[in-house]
Formats: sequence, C-alpha cells, structure tokens
Amino acid sequence: MSKPVSRIGTVFLVGAGPGDPDLLTLRAARLVMNAKVLVHDGLVDPAILAMAPKGCRMISVAKQRSRHTMQQNDINALLVREALAGHDVVRLKGGDPFVFGRGGEEAEDCFAAGVPVQVVPGISAAMGAAASAMIPLTHRDSASIVSFVAGQCKGLTDQNWAGLAGVGRTLVIYMGVATADAIAEKLMAEGLAPDMPVAVVENAARPEMRVLRGALAGLGVVVATNKIKSPALIIIGEVAGRGDMMELKKVMEMAV
Repeated sequence: MSKPVSRIGTVFLVGAGPGDPDLLTLRAARLVMNAKVLVHDGLVDPAILAMAPKGCRMISVAKQRSRHTMQQNDINALLVREALAGHDVVRLKGGDPFVFGRGGEEAEDCFAAGVPVQVVPGISAAMGAAASAMIPLTHRDSASIVSFVAGQCKGLTDQNWAGLAGVGRTLVIYMGVATADAIAEKLMAEGLAPDMPVAVVENAARPEMRVLRGALAGLGVVVATNKIKSPALIIIGEVAGRGDMMELKKVMEMAV
C-alpha cells in the first residue's frame, strides 16, 4: 500500500526573459539551478535549460504554429499532477509568464486544485527586443503610449486595434510573423499611413539577433524576403524609425 503524499508541491511560474541567460532575474536563475522538475516552452534558450542541475527531470511542452506537443489544458493538468505528487515544479516560459504566456490560465487551474503558485516575472519579449534593438518604446518626440497585441490569438478579425497605432503611439505585435501581410492590411484599412516605420526583431538578445526595418506597406515583404521565423516581434510606430541610437551602438562596438 503506497504512502499518502504528505505535502503538495508549489508551481513556480518563471519568466525566462527574451533569451540571454544574463537577463534572468536572480530568483529565476536560482530556481532553475535548483530545479528537480522543470517544465519548459520551446522558445526558452538552450543556454538557460543548461543551467538546470544534473538529475533534473526536464519536460518540454513546446508549441509551434499548427502543431502543439501538448494542449494547454494538458499542460495545466501536468502542473497540477506533479504538484499533487509532492513535487515543486519550475514552469519556465519565454519572456514574462503573464504577458502572452498563458500563465494566468495555468495559475487558475492550479489554484482550483489547491496547488500553491508563485509568479517570478521576467523581462518581457517586447522589452527585451526593444532594448536589444535600441528602439525606445516611448520617446518624448515620438511616442507616449505603448500597446501590446497578439497577431494570431482568435484571429485578426476578432481584434479591435482601433487607436492603438499611429502618431505618438507604439504598437508591439507578438506572434505576428505568419500574419504580417494581414496585419499591414488591417492597420492601413484602419487609417495608418503606409509609410509608418516598422521594425522586426528576430531572436532578440541572442547572438543571432536580426533587426529589419521598413515601412508598414512592405511589412509582409520584409518578413518573407528575409525568411523571418519565431521568436520575432514587430514594432510599429515612429520609434521604429529612430536609427540614430542603433548606429551609435554600432560605432561604439567597432571602437572596442
């Protein structure tokens, strides 16, 4: 007869940041380095996963467009099952768990099952991409409002983006690579100028990062021509055209 579990484990929803291990919070790094059960997304950089100790049980729940290793409900159930078995679980997500990371859904299911949850925020993908590309999301001369939207969730036609992009505003689009053409058409149909600057940041904060700039009307061409792949974010607004700081950064790097 098996002994009843005397304790319930805790689920730690941990933000892995945009990719660079140096951008982990101290608490996130400590949790990863001491993890016994680590459940991770596909976009978590391998260098971060390599920080886990020997013997840690690693469970990948990677998602890709149109192909899920595990459905979200099954991921929630996995976290609950492991915690109820007495295991502390480090649930590692790219960026921040509560910014398009479905951390809210996982926390709700854990709470419903009586499983304690702690959230360890991370540098969001938007913040990491903008900083790595030297694009200020706000600027006194260019933008005082920033909005984050998803380019795929529930379809573009279900999303109301009215007023989110334009003069004095910055729009950051997650998961928008596959729908880049439709995004440009949607925004221009809503009155955004075709020549509004855009920037696409691929693999932010990683050695292979690329920053590609253009105009809204050519967004789909930029993505297709350069074969942009996830992880990538799209930044739309006047700030995307501010190349002075990026050029200064290049000069400084050449001088080192």
